[in-house]
Amino acid sequence: MRITTRGRYALRASLAMAKLGKDDSPVSIRQLSEREQISPVFLEQIFYKLRKAGIVDSVRGPGGGFKFCRPLNELTVKEILDAAGEGLTLSPCGVKATPCANMSDCVSFSIWAEATNMVNSYFAGITIGSLLEKYKDRFKDVPESCPD
Repeated sequence: MRITTRGRYALRASLAMAKLGKDDSPVSIRQLSEREQISPVFLEQIFYKLRKAGIVDSVRGPGGGFKFCRPLNELTVKEILDAAGEGLTLSPCGVKATPCANMSDCVSFSIWAEATNMVNSYFAGITIGSLLEKYKDRFKDVPESCPD
């Protein structure tokens, strides 16, 4: 498993948006780009995918930008990585969709499949809200309790 730059930036930008978007206010690509030092063009591509997946919504016009569609305590890291197009599979032979003549009696398939399930469960158990709460001492601009 290798998380690409797109996946890492999607998570970074989502955390930054959660920090900046207080009171459900939209956050612009420009704000995120400046704060995280990520190309605005690349962020637009990422947020297009996040919007398509129903994670964020866009607000047009002056003061527009993006905001989350759901409470931060319900939005998981896995959902963000999935929306960005990241596969959380450790090995191609850890996925049943990958055809293999040895799959029925292959022990390594079972090991890779179990490990892949563990990784997916781990990331599915971490919410954006829990990350903000856990690391709030690192974020001086995060409110004491993170917004739902």
